[in-house]
Amino acid sequence: MSDGDGTRIIHRRTPESASMLANVKRAMAITARLNRLTFDDADEVRTLFGQLIGKEVDESFLLIPPFYTAGGDEIRVGRNVFINQNCTFYDLGGLDIADDVMVGPNVSIITAGHPLDPSQRRAVTIGKPIVIERNVWIAAGATVIGGVTVGENAVVAAGSVVTRNVPPNTLVGGNPARVIRSIGVD
Repeated sequence: MSDGDGTRIIHRRTPESASMLANVKRAMAITARLNRLTFDDADEVRTLFGQLIGKEVDESFLLIPPFYTAGGDEIRVGRNVFINQNCTFYDLGGLDIADDVMVGPNVSIITAGHPLDPSQRRAVTIGKPIVIERNVWIAAGATVIGGVTVGENAVVAAGSVVTRNVPPNTLVGGNPARVIRSIGVD
């Protein structure tokens, strides 16, 4: 089921949840192969990542394993994207990464969550989209939560937790992340 804002709601023990589980198993098999590769295996990393997302990636795409995801088929990446090692992308809600984005090590981009109501937590999975616009840098150890857009040229400081939209041309930091200052763009 989908909401008007792109939110996906998946109830336990439904055909949709069975499909989600099958996709998790597919992603785990591909990422296990991907995570045996090294920095020197860039072409094979691109090939396997393309299989994971279901679309060929540009030759300028660079990912340093290991990498983790709970699906992969809802990830879209642009040209000249760099993803450093030990990143986790949960893409159930949809994850769009534009051109020239840099993602630091140990970054988590998480589109999926669960209801606050304890009686519903195990019964429902909720996916909210994340959009990372052009020329964004997400620094080491940051976490981006579903339902947000990180604006063009923005920087997310190391260790930050992004829970709401990040304006273009800004530096954000903290938990929850707040605007620290504007960034001059040449």
